[in-house]
Amino acid sequence: MSFDGLFTHAMVHELNATLAGGRIMKIHQPYPNEIFLVIRANRQNFPVLLSAHPSFARSQISRIKYSNPTTAPNFAMMLRKHLEGAQLLAVEQIENDRIIKFSTTGRNELGDEEKTSLYLEMMGRHSNLFLVDEASQKIIDLIKHVPADQNRVRSLMPGGQYIMPPKQDVINPYQSLNGLANLILDYPEIPELAKQIQQHFQGFARDSALELAHVLHQDGDSMQAAHAWFAHFDQPAPQLITTEKGLNYAPFDWLTLPGQRVAYSTLSEMLDSYFEEKSERDRVQQQASIVIRAVRNELKKNQTKIKKFYQELAMADNADDFKVKGELLTTYMHMVERGMTEIELPNYYDDNKPLKISLSNQIGPSQNAQKYFTRYNKLKTSIKFINEQMALAEKEVAYFENLMAQIEIASPKDIEEIRQELIQEGYMRVQTKKKQKTQVSAPEKFYATDGTLIEVGKNNLQNERLSMKTAAKSDIWLHTKNMPGSHVIIHDSDPSEATLLEGAKLAAYFSKGRDSANVPVDYLPVRRLRKPNGSKPGFVIFEGQSTVAVTPDFSLVQQLRQNKPAPQSAAKEL
Repeated sequence: MSFDGLFTHAMVHELNATLAGGRIMKIHQPYPNEIFLVIRANRQNFPVLLSAHPSFARSQISRIKYSNPTTAPNFAMMLRKHLEGAQLLAVEQIENDRIIKFSTTGRNELGDEEKTSLYLEMMGRHSNLFLVDEASQKIIDLIKHVPADQNRVRSLMPGGQYIMPPKQDVINPYQSLNGLANLILDYPEIPELAKQIQQHFQGFARDSALELAHVLHQDGDSMQAAHAWFAHFDQPAPQLITTEKGLNYAPFDWLTLPGQRVAYSTLSEMLDSYFEEKSERDRVQQQASIVIRAVRNELKKNQTKIKKFYQELAMADNADDFKVKGELLTTYMHMVERGMTEIELPNYYDDNKPLKISLSNQIGPSQNAQKYFTRYNKLKTSIKFINEQMALAEKEVAYFENLMAQIEIASPKDIEEIRQELIQEGYMRVQTKKKQKTQVSAPEKFYATDGTLIEVGKNNLQNERLSMKTAAKSDIWLHTKNMPGSHVIIHDSDPSEATLLEGAKLAAYFSKGRDSANVPVDYLPVRRLRKPNGSKPGFVIFEGQSTVAVTPDFSLVQQLRQNKPAPQSAAKEL
């Protein structure tokens, strides 16, 4: 479903129950439109995300790791000034809209009590986060400054009066369901009923309106079913659902979302699983624009080279035509006169059929013949060079296609390692004069159903370190067959068949074939890997592999992320 007013209602209920009364200990702004508040409540630290992202606006407790910028943005500094050490009084929803209010109380520099509020408005590209003085309702600061000439309805600059967005003429369903019974009677068709629900009641996205319409068409008392449906948002049973159209989420069982389900204990945990890759992809696109452009340019350049080489090889295949023309001109030179632009001669290589030969009127007959022989010899001698250069260009294309596949699954921290690799290989220039040593981040850890550790590299530097340095020689190495993907290591010399399949599914998921079915995955002991001298990072050769075909499974990836390692006592006996 969408993060609409109804889902906001459920999320606010969860946040308030968990965080109210806690204290704001730290404030970070790792991304332009997102703030993290570290709130200490019930003897735990909760990283609370407040996102005004145009596509992924939301608020939740998020355990997704992030990296802070070296210098904190101005908005983060303003929040630290007014909110660090403050107590979070309550988390509230404004009506049933996509607006969340975080009320706080603290002390200013003079020791006087200061009450401020954070208003998170989740309105698509108009999403914003406001820090507001509660007494005067003045905007202290906001995460997106919007000049008056771009918004004349209300002030979106520091110092302006905070005014709620324009209110629509709709009913808050948690205050009244007046009119719903008439809508059920007047609109018997589900699509039209859903449209009317969305227009009549506050907080409905199209998908949640359709869900309620389906619920109302079930057997039994429709109004009783409606009340029970709304009440369910206060006691959610979060789940991710893999449907035919892709991954979706719901706060509880939804009739309109059939598919494979994975249950979560909280809405925040569910959203972490759902948004981890979506928001990561967006952050990667933001941070990796220079890297992506460099990779795409190199890829395009080498693809153009290959196309040109094929054209040159096609010309070289016709080299004998130039030789024939040269020999005919030599044989019938007495028929060629200076100043001719073409001549037709009998081709004794083809039953004396007439062959038209172009000539240069600036040179004599002998020079014209020699010109054809020169072109023939040049084409013949170029074939070996062209084939060598084409092989190099094809290797480069494979390398950059592999990098593009890595960027698709990379986290923001992985992008820096890809950039360093491009600098080391001479494809990008160093942006700073000071030479920095590359710190390779750790591969992602997963645990199989039986607790066996499985590690997945996300870029070439990680892959090389994992496969050639940290993995034991007896560990099992996996990689998708004939397509870009991650190196996967099962840290077990004799894994069970189930663990081997889980490792193969990880290799298939973290590859270019993640959206395909029956992806072939090679596997073999690490001892059989070889790295050719002078080869690029992450490149290995091997033989004696076995192959298994698997289908990537996102729900399994999430499950393996959450699994725990096997107890030491349960380890296999040697």
